Amino acid sequence: MSAGKEFLVPTERIRVGILEDQRVFRESLIALFESSGMEVVARGADVEGFLAQLQQQAPDVAIVDLRLERSDTEEVGNGLELVEKLRDQYPNTRSLVLSAFRDMPLVERCFQAGAVGYLCKLNVGCDEVLAAVEQVARGEWLVPPEFVVPATRSPERDARAALLGRITEREREVLTLVAAGTDNLQISARLGITERTVKAHVSNLYRKLGVQNRVEMAMVACQLGLARPADAQHA
Repeated sequence: MSAGKEFLVPTERIRVGILEDQRVFRESLIALFESSGMEVVARGADVEGFLAQLQQQAPDVAIVDLRLERSDTEEVGNGLELVEKLRDQYPNTRSLVLSAFRDMPLVERCFQAGAVGYLCKLNVGCDEVLAAVEQVARGEWLVPPEFVVPATRSPERDARAALLGRITEREREVLTLVAAGTDNLQISARLGITERTVKAHVSNLYRKLGVQNRVEMAMVACQLGLARPADAQHA
């Protein structure tokens, strides 16, 4: 979503990191990104080796696979560990999960761990992967379309639509910006109000929408037509 977005595409080349256990797939991604003008600054098949490379230069976007098999052991690594470490240790690196899993609870866990986007590698092409990297590099979120409730009548949808009628115009503006991945300070600058006022609006939205975090708030915004599914993302 472009509305309210303060992030800009980096003027320099987008720096990318790739955590992927399948060598042929990893090398294909490297070739794809480099041929598109991006710079691959980290690559690997395990979390420890990947993190060691970041001491030299951290990527803008980290492509993260979830299931990490190793040839020298029967142990299977978990890419969610990297997502969490990047969130805590490299907050300027945005994690984009690229996995074969399509289990919705797992997708939710990825966002809760700090991911800003999720793609299923079984049904995306090269152009979609490149577009996704550019999108999250701009500071946007990437939510799978199936993460959004279809626009069919249901008691839950009708109830949320009714709630929208109780949201003030300013709260609606804040909700739209939250769905775009904008933080409170940026919302403050965008709307010309204090950060304290923004926090009050966000608190009211939590209460009125019955959500627990900004990921859920972004999902509701998509369901209510205030955000496009591909642009909403995170908490």
